[in-house]
Amino acid sequence: MMKKMGDEVLDECMKERYGLAKERIREIRTEETVKEPFGDFFRNRAKFLSMAADVMDESAAELTMEALKERNHCFYQDILPENYESSYGNPAYAVNKLGDYGKAFSFLYAELAGTVAYAHEKRLWDMTVSMELFLEVYSAFCEEELPEAATVEGILRSYVNDYCQDMMEQRIREGVDPELDFAADIIMNSDLSDLRYLYRYGEFVSENETGVAEFLNSLSQEEIDKMASTYTEGYRIGFEVTGKDLGKKQTVQLRYPIGFERMVRAAVRNFEKMNLKPTMLASATSPNKQFDYDHSEDRALYLDKAYVERCLEARKNYFEEEKKLAAGHAGPAVIEVFGEVPFSPENKERAVKYNEKQQKICVYEMNMAGQMINEYIKGEERSFTIIAYPIPEIGDRFEEIFAETVKLNTLDYKLYQTIQQKIIDVLDTADQVHITGKGKNKTDLYVNIWKLKDPAKETAFENCVADVNIPVGEVFTSPVLEKTTGILFVGQVYLNGLNYENLEIRFKDGMVESYTCTNFKDEAENKKYIRDNVLKHHDTLPMGEFAIGTNTTAYRMARDYQIADKLPILIAEKTGPHFAVGDTCYSHEEDNVSYNPDGKAIVARENSVSAQRKESVEKAYLNCHTDITIPYDELDKITVIRKDGSTEDIIADGKFVLVGTEQLNEPLL
Repeated sequence: MMKKMGDEVLDECMKERYGLAKERIREIRTEETVKEPFGDFFRNRAKFLSMAADVMDESAAELTMEALKERNHCFYQDILPENYESSYGNPAYAVNKLGDYGKAFSFLYAELAGTVAYAHEKRLWDMTVSMELFLEVYSAFCEEELPEAATVEGILRSYVNDYCQDMMEQRIREGVDPELDFAADIIMNSDLSDLRYLYRYGEFVSENETGVAEFLNSLSQEEIDKMASTYTEGYRIGFEVTGKDLGKKQTVQLRYPIGFERMVRAAVRNFEKMNLKPTMLASATSPNKQFDYDHSEDRALYLDKAYVERCLEARKNYFEEEKKLAAGHAGPAVIEVFGEVPFSPENKERAVKYNEKQQKICVYEMNMAGQMINEYIKGEERSFTIIAYPIPEIGDRFEEIFAETVKLNTLDYKLYQTIQQKIIDVLDTADQVHITGKGKNKTDLYVNIWKLKDPAKETAFENCVADVNIPVGEVFTSPVLEKTTGILFVGQVYLNGLNYENLEIRFKDGMVESYTCTNFKDEAENKKYIRDNVLKHHDTLPMGEFAIGTNTTAYRMARDYQIADKLPILIAEKTGPHFAVGDTCYSHEEDNVSYNPDGKAIVARENSVSAQRKESVEKAYLNCHTDITIPYDELDKITVIRKDGSTEDIIADGKFVLVGTEQLNEPLL
């Protein structure tokens, strides 16, 4: 069982188990008991775990910057791109060296990688059970006869099944319980001018993390406060404009990239003024995205319905025990980064992949977990905000691009609000909107628009400025699925960290009918890539959102600095029309009334899929929402088609042509 607060007996028992495991692992570093090629794997990982144990046992070590950097490199060196071809973390290498055992050992490698963070956070329970798993597998190979590969996989399955409930409880608690203050302590109590603090997390520290931290340290406190206020005010305004009571909430989750601590410290103080305590989720640059991709479906080794049900039961039990804590959670405030080189993965045959049955189980798990979160952290009471900044990987002009992004995030929302209202006034007269691409872009799509019963008091589109989605610049709606038909195409797009070349999706009555891209030579691989990562294993998804981005300043920034392929969807979606596959933009809030600044009620809040929520929640919500943007330079027209057959262009030849929107074209010139 996971250690509970105040349970001294359990604490002492865990310390004893940890001590025994640690000493045994130190012996394995030089043992040659296990036959090759397996002995090499165990010695390799024993050295790794011993190094993690050294961190676990040290108390506030005052290492030099160089020593910390070297140790951090040692933890991650095996999976860095230049070493990955001969790493057991690479499923292809592991299978080549270890045969039928390779997939299980590569999974074990990835599982043990988590001990670096456990050691830095002093998480005794997690550290101990991980080390004991390693020893159990090692012991099986100390016998005269090698165990069957199935036996090894069985040990791994038993491990995840025995501890899944404890691990799930910890994961949920990290999101809502401010008493887990490991990251908060780093942010609020470290000397942020001494960059050694970056290594306290145990995450991979690259030049992105050190570069951002150094750059933020060069800014004045006034500049830092301005960045933090843009972020926290966006969060507060998100509650205000939707009529939600932030005063009922006690916690906010800050999701931030390591290196941004100076800004986050200022944000924490702003949130304290709103009577919100923070929970923290820090992230860092991946040492190797191919490693992440290769292990993205590792759960296939053990995933079944019984496992998922145990995890769901653990979720339910925790939420029941901590109803008040969950109800007081206001939602996430997210800082994203952009600038990484677009990643196109290699599909490896030896990597573990979900079978069709497991894909359906994943969909079921997402649905049930989503329902549970909405039950205890109610959708109609929570909100969020997202803001993005560049990282040094974006290139030599990083500091210029950062400054431009700060300006982008603080554009005059009143100006955009006025211009966007002119667009909405015309869109509200539409029966359909026709979107076409130009040049090599094949887009030819008709979107069916919600019909207004009382145009004087109702609108189908939301006038979105800078609150939950920073920066400003879009109008959006939930389309009517029926008669929403045609082709959506984009030459290159970066979605959830993955690059897509010539992405093409066909819709019929608002549902994804077919899809392809040109990332791989094999068409089956292209389809699987999209199904796994865009459709999230669903057979089809509805078009949950149609929007027109108006932030031509962001588009100009991307063009001037040649970073269009590196923009996050948060900014990219404002640089042209975009279409989301998955849930609507009003998921779980369909019955709440919200209004545009002109006082009109936003009535296009559901579609024929989400309308099933009262009879079948599983069918109504897909628990995913991926925006796909057509950039202005691939766009020909956006044309309103009215019931009487008359038409009016909003955009023609990639430029705004509607009267009153001309100012948006200035950055495009």
